[in-house]
Amino acid sequence: MELGISMFGDLHVDPATGKIQSTQKRLAELMEEIKLADEVGLDILGVGEHHRPEYAIPSPEIILAAAATVTKNIKLTSSVTVLSSSDPVKLYQNFAMVDLLSGGRAEIMAGRGSFTESFPLFGYDLQDYSALYEEKLDLLLKINTDKKINWDGRFRPPLVNQEILPRATNNNLPIWIAAGGTPESVFRAGRLGLPLIFAIVAGTPLERFKPLFELYKNTYQQFGHDMDEFKVGMFSHALFGEDSQTTGDYYYPLYSRQMDRIGLSRGWSLFQRHQYDYGRSKAGAMFVGNAAEAIDKILYAKELYGITRFIAHLDVGAPSHSHLMKAIEIYGTQIAPKIREASFKNCI
Repeated sequence: MELGISMFGDLHVDPATGKIQSTQKRLAELMEEIKLADEVGLDILGVGEHHRPEYAIPSPEIILAAAATVTKNIKLTSSVTVLSSSDPVKLYQNFAMVDLLSGGRAEIMAGRGSFTESFPLFGYDLQDYSALYEEKLDLLLKINTDKKINWDGRFRPPLVNQEILPRATNNNLPIWIAAGGTPESVFRAGRLGLPLIFAIVAGTPLERFKPLFELYKNTYQQFGHDMDEFKVGMFSHALFGEDSQTTGDYYYPLYSRQMDRIGLSRGWSLFQRHQYDYGRSKAGAMFVGNAAEAIDKILYAKELYGITRFIAHLDVGAPSHSHLMKAIEIYGTQIAPKIREASFKNCI
C-alpha cells in the first residue's frame, strides 16, 4: 500500500485579528515539509487547488514543479485538480513538464470540485457542473494517450491535427479520479478503468463508504478491466504527534475554526467537539493522534476497503510548521514502516 501526504497550503488566520498569514512564508514552509516527506521515505506528495483567501495554492503544478527539484523519489500529484474549470490541453502540458522535471514521478488527481470558486473565476457556469467534467475528462484522457488530437466538444473550440507537447516521460501520466462520495463519479471511474481515491473526511463514519468501494470494484470488473491494475485509495484529514491527547487538544481549535470558515458559505452548522472526538475514534474518518493509533486505524481501513493508497491530509486549519514537520517525521519513521511490515506479512 502506498502511503502519502497531502496539503492545501492552509494559511493561519489569527482568531483575534483575522489577519491571514503571508502566502510567501507558507510556501517557504511547504517546501521544507515536502523535502522532509521525501527524506523520510513517504510514497506520495499531493497539493490541492483552491481559490480562497485562506489557501496558498491556486496552481498545484507550480508547487509540484518546485518540489521536483528538491525531492528524489516521492510521487508528485495534485490533490485535487478541479478539472471542470481547467483547460485539459494546458493541464496536460503543465503536468508533463512536472513529469519531465521529476523523472517520471508526476500524477494528476482530477475532481469535479467540492469548492466552486474557480467556476466564476475562469468564466464557467455552475449549471454545467457535470457536463464540463465529462467533456474535459474525455479530452484529457485522449491527450494522455494520443500525441496528435482531433477533437470536438461543447465548451472549447475544436482541435484539428493538434500536437500536444511536451509528452510525459512514458507518454502517459497516471490519472486518478477523485470522488467525494457520489455514485456517479464512482461508476465513471470503474467504467473507464481509472484509479479512484475517495475523500473521507471531517468525522464521517468510515464504514459509510463501504457500498461505494464495492460499487467501484464491481463496475471495474464488469467492464473487463485488469484487476492486476486495480488501484483504490482514500484521503482523510490527519495530524500525528507523540502524545494523542496533547495532539488532539492542540488541533481541535485550529480544525474547528477552519471547518466553520468553510461552512459559512455552505450553510453548515458550527463544528462541535463531539464531532471531532467521534472522528478521532476508530469508527470515524479522522487520523489525529499518536503513531500507534494511526497504524491501527490505517490497517483497519485497509481491511475494510482493500485500499492500495492512503493519503493523510495534514494541514487543515494551518497547524504550525513545527507540528507539520513533526507529523511528517512520525509518519515516515514510525507509522509507514509498521504499515508496510503488516502489509508484507499479509501478502506472504
